[in-house]
Amino acid sequence: MAVTDAHNPLLGEATCGSLLQKLQEIWDEVGESDEERDKMLLQLEQDCLDVYKKKVELAAKSRAQLLQALSDAKLELSTLLSALGEKSFVGIPEKTSGTIKEQLAAIAPALEQLWKQKEQRVKDFSDVQSQIQKICGEIAGNLNFNDQTGTPAVDEADLSLKRLDEYHAQLQELQKEKSERLHKVLEFVSTVHDLCAVLGMDFFSTVTEVHPSLNDSTSVQSKSISNDTLSRLAKTVLALKEDKKQRLHKLQELATQLIDLWNLMDTPIEERRLFDHVTCNISASVDEVTVPGALALDLIEQAEVEVERLDQLKASRMKEIAFKRQAELEEIFARAHIEIDPEAAREKIMALIDSGNVEPTELLTDMDNQIANAKEESLSRKDILDKVEKWMSACEEESWLDDYNRDENRYNASRGAHLNLKRAEKARILVNKIPALVDTLVAKTRAWEEDRGISFTYDGVPLLAMLDEYAMLRHEREDEKRRMRDQKKYNEQQNTEQEAIFGSRPSPARPAGTKKVVGPRANGGANGTPSRRLSLNAHQNGSRSAVKDGKRDNTRPVAPVNYVAISKDDDASHVSGSDPVPGSP
Repeated sequence: MAVTDAHNPLLGEATCGSLLQKLQEIWDEVGESDEERDKMLLQLEQDCLDVYKKKVELAAKSRAQLLQALSDAKLELSTLLSALGEKSFVGIPEKTSGTIKEQLAAIAPALEQLWKQKEQRVKDFSDVQSQIQKICGEIAGNLNFNDQTGTPAVDEADLSLKRLDEYHAQLQELQKEKSERLHKVLEFVSTVHDLCAVLGMDFFSTVTEVHPSLNDSTSVQSKSISNDTLSRLAKTVLALKEDKKQRLHKLQELATQLIDLWNLMDTPIEERRLFDHVTCNISASVDEVTVPGALALDLIEQAEVEVERLDQLKASRMKEIAFKRQAELEEIFARAHIEIDPEAAREKIMALIDSGNVEPTELLTDMDNQIANAKEESLSRKDILDKVEKWMSACEEESWLDDYNRDENRYNASRGAHLNLKRAEKARILVNKIPALVDTLVAKTRAWEEDRGISFTYDGVPLLAMLDEYAMLRHEREDEKRRMRDQKKYNEQQNTEQEAIFGSRPSPARPAGTKKVVGPRANGGANGTPSRRLSLNAHQNGSRSAVKDGKRDNTRPVAPVNYVAISKDDDASHVSGSDPVPGSP
């Protein structure tokens, strides 16, 4: 064995050569044989080989480990890039060169950076998945979903940005759905609040019965948005709206009854104002009623109590109310000159109320219908009645004019003579219009009777009979005037003859046949003037058939004589306005 190691400064003086030389000196001093020496040298060489071999094996193992580490690093690098969805990375060397340790040193920064990126990506995935899981739990109806299930597991095999964007898109959709659901919940809660206010109900107990989280004290984000909550809220709103509709209908019925009863009993305005909060919504729709407490149960009960009270009061005042309606009906008939039997009507009302066979409301409704029909009937007669009034007024003026013309002192300068003269001028103009007025009145009356199929009566007397009687009496009066004129001419002729025979003329004297006759104006004026006070009693005194075309018409009913009065020229025969005249057979 030849060991010729150079001087090694790290080992100082002890080198292999020096040690071998030292050993040779020892052997020489001891006297070892060459055989022993060779044997010992061979052993020493074997020991050195064993040490080198062990060192080589350790070096090879270390190299293998480094190669495995390099391979693992490359595989991990590839896995991280794949999980992160990265095709390339800026920190990875493109070409592999240098020793194993150099290659590991080159990959290590990239691996460290990718690990940090993976940790951040896992955190991002965990956050978005947690939010998704939370919203899904809220929609499912569990506000504490995360507390029960814990943090969601993240699939580290796919941490790509594409996958993360998908989760973010899903989260945005869920957040939008949550916002819409929350908005819908708040709308429902607001509607429930308004409805409870109008209905006078406890909002807190109503809304918390649906879900405790709907209380006003909880935050908006903590309110339940589950399908069950929305469904129950919708049902609650629907039930409250139906309740509101029914209560409004009930209140409107009560308000209508109150107004009818008030109108029926002429309730003072001050008393009606106490229930303005009830009657103000009588014609309102369901959506228009928004005042808090407007449909509260106590308000409806108050209205029901008032209606019941008025109903009881109405029963006690029914006769008074019915007689008031009857008086109104009689007044309408009186103005229209329609004859009725008021006593019989009142007796009938009394009998109906006392019998209890008719509801008070039905009785008053029937009387209201009678009043409406009477007003309609009165309106249809108005035109004819106006002309009857004009005709009667003209006849009164005609009667006055006849009396005025008979007065021989009418032109004397007495007090008021000029006023009578002016009235006479106007009366003559009015009297000249009477025939045309009568013709118009007859035509309108006949048209009215043909249209309705009944006779037009004036205070129970057929109007056409009155007009025919007036025409007949007017004709007789004209005949009487002609007879009086003829008599006057005859008397004047006799006086002339006497003057020629005896030579003297008697003083002018009033003819016996021109004596002024004044009939009672209460029942009719003289000379055929119709009376303004017409009644059925006069009809029982007798009638006179009308004269038409020079003949008597026995088919038409005639007016009683007390509607007109005839002035005769005979002092001994005077027809009063109240004396009966026999009718034609």
